[in-house]
Amino acid sequence: MSSDSQSAIPSFPISEDYIAFLNKKLENLPPKQILEWATISIPNLYQTTAFGLTGTVVVDMLSKIASERAGKEGEIVPNPIELVFIDTLYHFNETLELAEQVATKYNTKLHIYKPFNCDSREDFEKNNGQNLWETEKEIYDYLVKVEPARRSYAELAIQAVITGRRRSQGGSRGAIPIIEIDNTATPAILKLNPLAAWDFKEVMAYVRSNEVPYNPLLDKGYKSIGDIHSTRPTKEGESEREGRYEGKDDKECGLHKDYLKMRAAYVAAKKRKVALQSVTGSEVLVEKKMKVEEF
Repeated sequence: MSSDSQSAIPSFPISEDYIAFLNKKLENLPPKQILEWATISIPNLYQTTAFGLTGTVVVDMLSKIASERAGKEGEIVPNPIELVFIDTLYHFNETLELAEQVATKYNTKLHIYKPFNCDSREDFEKNNGQNLWETEKEIYDYLVKVEPARRSYAELAIQAVITGRRRSQGGSRGAIPIIEIDNTATPAILKLNPLAAWDFKEVMAYVRSNEVPYNPLLDKGYKSIGDIHSTRPTKEGESEREGRYEGKDDKECGLHKDYLKMRAAYVAAKKRKVALQSVTGSEVLVEKKMKVEEF
């Protein structure tokens, strides 16, 4: 990411005290009212989504708000809040199809960001090897999610993003506020979590009653859907995200972690990988030399 693209993002001067004030005011409002406030109060606002259940509900609510303001309630009008989708190249086909379906149904502009200089899974594996998520998860998360997201912030001059995170998803999401600031990169990004207080049943009830499109994998037991290689159906009694990153305590992908720490982890992992390759290469050369000498 160039310094020019970073400077293209407008600054967002807002204090932690004011964020605390807003959270007190917004906490007990229904999600649609939170979104109504956000769409007239926050500049350069986008929705980042992987088209999970909460994400599609937010799109539907924003569409209804746009229709009401246009005096065309019940009709689909252009949604002014544009979508940003990080295509890791390892999404389920059902997710990719849903992304296009939602963008078309709600007349919403969809920005798709992929890993840098990669158009396909083959491109990524040619540059980085296969099964990188198993051998170097820090490198994988940074390359397929964190870097493309930060690139979108810069290129689209994003100041704030709407997310689909909810407290009922557990883990590090268990205490998320309605509104927060990501100060881990300059300039800061404001994050809005309008459905933070809703649980899975409330989200599902909204989907059913409003005929919101959703991923068909949900009907096969997938309550949280990410990359093919790190997602499985959720078992009875498990929390929503228990089907993600099986065997790992950390269920977050990197998008909502400390950017500076993620960047540092990526750099450190990259150095380890280069060092290992250097040692391995030296060992191979020594082995070849010994064979030549023996001959």
